[in-house]
Amino acid sequence: MKIFYGVQGTGNGHITRARVMAKELYAAGLDVTFQFTGRPVDKYFDMEIFNDYQLRTGLTFNTKNGQVNYFKTALEAKPVTFIKDIKSLDLSGYDLVISDFEPVTAWAAKNQKKPVLGIGHQYAFNHNIPRAGSDPIANQVMKYFAPADRGVGLHWHHFGQPILPPIIDTPETPKSIINNKIVVYLPFEDQKEVIKLLAPFKNFEFHLYSPEVTPSSFEHIKCNPLSRTEFQKDVYDSSGIISNAGFELASEALQLGKKILAKPLHAQMEQISNAAALKQLGYGQTMNDMDSSVIEEWLYDNHAIHITYPNIGNVLVNWIKDGMPEMEPDFIETIWNNVEVRKITQ
Repeated sequence: MKIFYGVQGTGNGHITRARVMAKELYAAGLDVTFQFTGRPVDKYFDMEIFNDYQLRTGLTFNTKNGQVNYFKTALEAKPVTFIKDIKSLDLSGYDLVISDFEPVTAWAAKNQKKPVLGIGHQYAFNHNIPRAGSDPIANQVMKYFAPADRGVGLHWHHFGQPILPPIIDTPETPKSIINNKIVVYLPFEDQKEVIKLLAPFKNFEFHLYSPEVTPSSFEHIKCNPLSRTEFQKDVYDSSGIISNAGFELASEALQLGKKILAKPLHAQMEQISNAAALKQLGYGQTMNDMDSSVIEEWLYDNHAIHITYPNIGNVLVNWIKDGMPEMEPDFIETIWNNVEVRKITQ
């Protein structure tokens, strides 16, 4: 089976999920071509697992100081390039087309009358799950950005809907953690403001990761360039993460039993909804703005949620090999019955 797999590259969450799927697809002996869009070519990193992957421009969102700017997003879009990318992508030699909310792949398949399987968190929003910050623009983006004929939605909880748990690596639970070690990943915020906000909390050690490294003059605040390997090492023995409300990082934190403080991007329905879900489920704390009082309270709270998720990447690859039959309620229920949620004290 030959598979073409398009991945939205604007944030790192989609790529992280694709890494897991790549490992499982290759292990199953499937022939996969990956395509990534949504960021400059020189901003991709740690991409070796994807072999001879393709890059195209695609579409991305303009963000500044923690907020999506739809007007600037429209101004910076390159419609002529986007249309050329769609027309130049030949999918005729592939048996299956998959999109993780990647628009070039989705629209190229639509034009070539190839059915598209959507796999990702965004497809969970086709169901009745916690939703907040919705507006007409956000609804249209969710519907038309990367349309799929069939969607497999992913979320931290089923909410009584036919969706699956997150696709994440399933590492061993850390045997020990550094209680005052905090990983910070707020790439859409002003990094100077982030450092300024964290500076007073000298009893903690902060490890900041961002696309553009801002020097820190504080010994307890270490600023690092993006690196999947180093980031994972720091998350592994930390006690918690402060991040925007992206889906994949929060999933990894829950799997490792890390406490979470999420600050959603303003005007970004998915992230606002993710924050609402974390709060509703009791899986993490949230803040609407960069708030030192909320951060301080969270830092001294030593409670966290530890969730053991099954290997959903492996489940989906076996399902694909079986011809993608309709996911019956019993099949989905069996998967969720293997999810274990525990409250822990660090």
